[in-house]
Amino acid sequence: MHFSRRSFLQKSAAASSAVLIGGCASAPKRTPRVLSANDKLNLGVIGVAGRGGDNLAGVSSQNIVAMADVSGANLAAVASKYPSSRLYSDWRSVLDHADIDAVVVSTPDHNHAVIAMAVLDSGRPLYCEKPVTHTIEEARILAAKVKSTGLVTQTGNQIHSSTNYRRVVELIRSGAIGPVHEVHHWAGSVWDTKPWPKPEPVPQGLNYDLWVGPVKWADYSPEWVPFNWRRWWHWGGGTLSDFCCHHMDLSVWALDLGLPTVIEASGPPPDKYCAPPSLKVRYEFAARGAQPPVVMHWYSGPERPNVPGTPDLSKWGGGSLFIGSKGMLLADYGRRILLPEATFKDFVPPAPTIPDSIGHHEEWIAACKGIGRTDSPLTYGAQLTEIGALGNVAYRTGKRLEWDAPRMRARGCPEADPFIRYHYRSGWSL
Repeated sequence: MHFSRRSFLQKSAAASSAVLIGGCASAPKRTPRVLSANDKLNLGVIGVAGRGGDNLAGVSSQNIVAMADVSGANLAAVASKYPSSRLYSDWRSVLDHADIDAVVVSTPDHNHAVIAMAVLDSGRPLYCEKPVTHTIEEARILAAKVKSTGLVTQTGNQIHSSTNYRRVVELIRSGAIGPVHEVHHWAGSVWDTKPWPKPEPVPQGLNYDLWVGPVKWADYSPEWVPFNWRRWWHWGGGTLSDFCCHHMDLSVWALDLGLPTVIEASGPPPDKYCAPPSLKVRYEFAARGAQPPVVMHWYSGPERPNVPGTPDLSKWGGGSLFIGSKGMLLADYGRRILLPEATFKDFVPPAPTIPDSIGHHEEWIAACKGIGRTDSPLTYGAQLTEIGALGNVAYRTGKRLEWDAPRMRARGCPEADPFIRYHYRSGWSL
């Protein structure tokens, strides 16, 4: 449903009560425009609040042709900033615009795959928030689609474009701390476990049917709309799925890691509905050429690695610790320290070899115009998403997973299958 701007602003509280009937959009194939560096992209933006608002701001240098959000209030909040943009409650209406060059997707995780696939099916470049999908199977399907189409994509793990991460990768690859055999990542975010809530009336102005999207129906609750959905397995994957694409990015990038071969997890007894407030995961990665096997440790919540020779890690809200044969490297989004500091006091870092990014959104915008490339395409984001999801699968099954990556299965653990893939509700498909 499209709203005239006057009507929309007057009735934003009501927004739309449209009911979802079909599955993915069937937007017609299109011939991309040939753009110069000075031309502006015509963009569609799906999801305009929270991270969606940040991403909208990140691409605001371009023409925002159409915006969609299931919340009329969210659309009303940004309408005056983009007076020429068309406003919709249904994301499929955005793809109906033949003049849109590319699309930004910033919905809750459980809707990423179907929307991203529709964007790619329409022949448009895609910027998609992390984690790129809710399940491993979705990540595989989406990555295959990106490879087959060759379309420009970017994962919304914006820290990948930071200068600090590039310098950390250079230090590791230069051998500053020797071959790395162990790495630790942690994030301090905590989601409390709650009982499944009682259903409540859907607020006026929220297209809740479309918010639920492809997953099994669950009656509305303010416990998960608009924000706390990440706590619930039905919609998200807790702290691990939230932050794996940021922190694990650093080790996967620096150490050329593939997918893990063994995954073990521990934490409080698994809850049927909620992700845990704390979680530890141990991953094993095989050797890569001359590089040794790597054990990766993940910590969600207040726990930190207990490694002699490190500073007080409780003062590092989220971070990474690389352990090599010659020393250690401690880093977060903006800091990096070689340890022991006395050993490295006269250390001269290698000359930069990885060019600084022009900006995470700017990379994508330029690549959409045929200039350069993105550094975190969805094929890479899908790998990070799968690694994080495997930690949750190991935790929820309570089993040591031996991951058969080519067959996308945990050997001898059929209990893992429902967490690797799920069936969409009627009317939805990839």
